[in-house]
Amino acid sequence: MAEETLRRLAKGYPIVAITGPRQSGKTTLARKVFAEKPYVSLEDLDQREFAAEDPRGFLAQFPDGAVLDEAQRCPGLFSYLQTRVDRDGRAGLFVLTGSQQFHLLDGVTQTLAGRVALVPLLPFSLAELQAVNRAPGSLEELLHSGLYPPIHDRRLDPGIWYGNYVATYVERDVRQMINVRDLGTFQRFVRMCAARTGQLLNLSGLANDCGISHTTARAWLSVLEASYIVHLMPPHHRNFSKRLVKTPKLYFLDPGLAAWLLGIQHAGQLLIHPQRGALFETWVVSELLKARYSRGLASNLYFWRDRSGHEVDVLIEQGDTLVPVEIKAGQTVTRDYFRGLEKWLQIAGNSAGRPWVVYAGDQRQTRQGYHVVPWKELPRSDLLGPGPGATDEA
Repeated sequence: MAEETLRRLAKGYPIVAITGPRQSGKTTLARKVFAEKPYVSLEDLDQREFAAEDPRGFLAQFPDGAVLDEAQRCPGLFSYLQTRVDRDGRAGLFVLTGSQQFHLLDGVTQTLAGRVALVPLLPFSLAELQAVNRAPGSLEELLHSGLYPPIHDRRLDPGIWYGNYVATYVERDVRQMINVRDLGTFQRFVRMCAARTGQLLNLSGLANDCGISHTTARAWLSVLEASYIVHLMPPHHRNFSKRLVKTPKLYFLDPGLAAWLLGIQHAGQLLIHPQRGALFETWVVSELLKARYSRGLASNLYFWRDRSGHEVDVLIEQGDTLVPVEIKAGQTVTRDYFRGLEKWLQIAGNSAGRPWVVYAGDQRQTRQGYHVVPWKELPRSDLLGPGPGATDEA
């Protein structure tokens, strides 16, 4: 779906920017969709020096545009891109990719506003793996391996790959974005965040557990957000109850990375691991986000929880309608699966869309208007919206 989105947006905007975590396939996608354009990586020192020292001469090499990989590495180029695309007037001229949201978006918002269409690209969705017969056979394998492309394209060992990924990419990006004096403390912070995936964010508690200040914890969390490692899901703003929780929930954007950080060494551990439910919820939320991002749309995901403990894991905002979703890691549907939904439906009234339960079993069911979807069929449910892999079935 991201390919279709890029082609569509390139017909209406002079610049298209693909963001996302490192190794999520941004370069591969850009070169595939825009194969006719020259490709330049600004990670290469000589190309970066050329672009920085003579930006006009650098851009003059590409009369019909180009794919500029890791564009945030040369922020001074953005103002010259603005002049170039304004003078040229053609759509789809330049394609930018970047793995650091802060620096790329700074350039976009300050100098290229209105000229750029932004498409975040997260790791593979389950639908993409199913389409090429590379999907893991069990939920435990899916949560353990995660969905980063290299693991599935090259059938790599997840434990080895994630170890290298954290060392070479996560820590490298951190050093470029903020001054981390004690890398060991930052590593502990990332692991502590993984232990809290799917939970309400308690920033003070997180800071205390890591031995850092509240301010430092907030800055480091912002870096993880900007690097597409974590996502903060806000509580819904509509006042269904005056005693609402107002803090966001923390989610990793890939369950495999979170599992590695938790020290999970093989898929079998996830059969009884205490974090199984949190990792399953992490995966479902990431699938919902991927479905939005791949269409060039911002997140429309929220959650609801009151101070009495009543909760709905996800509210999907669709205009004036809120679609409630419960996520359960058990394989047998029980009455308890519906209690949070029932409470919220009583409060929400006409705002409520049809309620859903996504669970770890294998049978699709409909119970008194509640639609129950097994994990393997999530890509074929209309929870993910219109488009390939989604239908309008109940």
